[in-house]
Amino acid sequence: MDSVLSARAVRNDKTVGIARNILYTKQAWYCIGLFIFIIGIFQWTLYLHAKLTPRRPPSVQDKELASAPRTRAFSLRRLPAALTNAYRVIAFRWTLDIGKTYTLNMAEVFVTLAYIIFVYVWTFINTTDLEGHKLSMVYWCNRAGGIAVCQFPLITVLGTKNNFVSLVTGISYDKLNYVHRMMARVVFTLLWVHASGEIISFPSFQDYLQDAWLRCAILAVAALTVLMFASLRPIRAGAYEFFFYTHFAMVLVFLIGAYYHTSYIGAEHWIYPCFVIWAFDRLVRFIRLVLFNHSYFGFSSGSTMDATVELLSDDFVRLHFLRPSHFHWTPGQTAYLIMPFVSRIPFEAHPFTIASFDSNLFESIEAEKTETEKSNKTKQATDALGASVPFWKEVVFFINVREGFTARLKEAALKGKKVKVFVDGPYGPSPDLGSYDTSVLIAGGSGVSYTLPTLLDVIEQARDGRSNCRRVVFIWSIRDANHVRWIDETLLKALQLAPSWLSISIRIHVTGPNDCIDPIPRLNATEDSQSTEEGKSSEEPESPQTTEKSGHPLLALESVKLEKGRPNLPAMLKEEVDCTTGSMSVSVCGSLPIARTVREALCFPVSSPSNVLNGGPSVTLHVESFGYA
Repeated sequence: MDSVLSARAVRNDKTVGIARNILYTKQAWYCIGLFIFIIGIFQWTLYLHAKLTPRRPPSVQDKELASAPRTRAFSLRRLPAALTNAYRVIAFRWTLDIGKTYTLNMAEVFVTLAYIIFVYVWTFINTTDLEGHKLSMVYWCNRAGGIAVCQFPLITVLGTKNNFVSLVTGISYDKLNYVHRMMARVVFTLLWVHASGEIISFPSFQDYLQDAWLRCAILAVAALTVLMFASLRPIRAGAYEFFFYTHFAMVLVFLIGAYYHTSYIGAEHWIYPCFVIWAFDRLVRFIRLVLFNHSYFGFSSGSTMDATVELLSDDFVRLHFLRPSHFHWTPGQTAYLIMPFVSRIPFEAHPFTIASFDSNLFESIEAEKTETEKSNKTKQATDALGASVPFWKEVVFFINVREGFTARLKEAALKGKKVKVFVDGPYGPSPDLGSYDTSVLIAGGSGVSYTLPTLLDVIEQARDGRSNCRRVVFIWSIRDANHVRWIDETLLKALQLAPSWLSISIRIHVTGPNDCIDPIPRLNATEDSQSTEEGKSSEEPESPQTTEKSGHPLLALESVKLEKGRPNLPAMLKEEVDCTTGSMSVSVCGSLPIARTVREALCFPVSSPSNVLNGGPSVTLHVESFGYA
């Protein structure tokens, strides 16, 4: 009799367990969907506030005020800005360092802990069986698998370039990639909880090894285990191509195995959407590829987008091609480059930030000049700077040479051959700095790909009267002084076009032994200085750095300084904060140590609520770090 009751209780437990599994997987989706919706409302509110806030173009007098300390007074009206600033510091500048190469901000830590707690609470809650045994495997074992498998459509979405989560939240796909990895790792542990429960609960587990559904499950978990180890940061950073190929193969094996395993219990509806999502993203990318590279598909000359690869130094190459009229982007965006004759796999794509500026401003200003205004000296200097095609008429990439694809790209540069390039993009957000009073742009090495077009955009907005910005500080850390040649002509042109009331400071720091630019034919420094900055006397003595650098035309300008050694970023940022009221933006693109230094410099007390209440600026930080996310 007892055995009959026990068997009946087990059957009832299984019935209740199945019902709860279905209910809790739905609840998991409702909770995650609500969280995404709340984040979206918050992000879009901030975006609309920035766009709809009236912008007052500064006056000429503002240039003198921009770099001078200002009178400040305590005001409770600035309390919302002070609280917002405190939130930014705590959420995005306080960090948890894991080793020397991995950093999580507090927002990422919060999301990670919240997600772990959420999925495990939903897995182990209400797991007392009808006989009163707590944490009964009848309940949590299969539920762990159900909670895990229902997450895979969202994990797949977060790993794609074109996804609705980015659209709803306004958060770029590359930032969401952290959530993609985090969720996958948490679900990986959940699958092992499910697998462990199955192994323990079946005394005759080996007898089931003959069943296809179990063998598919083992195959899926094994593939995901391999992927988890292959996706560790040291492997991604040291052997990215190995990770790339392993990721594709193991995900495919896992999804196929998971599909056949879940079809045994009627839960395959959580798996096949992953294939649909991936196929949709690839279809969108293929359509974009055809539209942006139509010359390769028989619509025009196939050589129109062939790219030139130049070796700038042992560690950097420049890839550029003429800008197609149909291809547009905004500062800070990235594009995926596909080079069939450079990559090991023909359609392997690699992301790089577009270093050039998509604008007709420079071209229209050039067209307004008469032939008499274009003196022989200007032409000679332009030729000496080595730009056969203007920077703003090209799509330009500065690429740091590592191993694998970039090493093969360097070999192509040494051969002096053009390479066929397919462009997929652009992707990612673009910082709108027009609403800030002061903008500080910080770059290390090829990070100038991000900050240079951003600087040009600030200047264009200022010329058009669409910006509140009164001061821009451009800081670039390089190993060799000759790296200045990458962008010198562009900076010269930008400084010439900048309105007189916009204060611009260019700070270039050379960290390597060579802090001298090789001599080149130069402009008349006095004439160039007069045409660039109004009201400055041509008789002013040059700084020691400018005098030492062979009279380079860019360094002849008072607003440009070249210094030896690493920049003292904390001191420089504090100086700008002390001189600014209203709002201030800091954009940084560089290595992890540079990003970490900037974050620490903009924490309390520099960006404290009391500083904002007393008239200091509300500081917004944009970080675009190097590395493999």
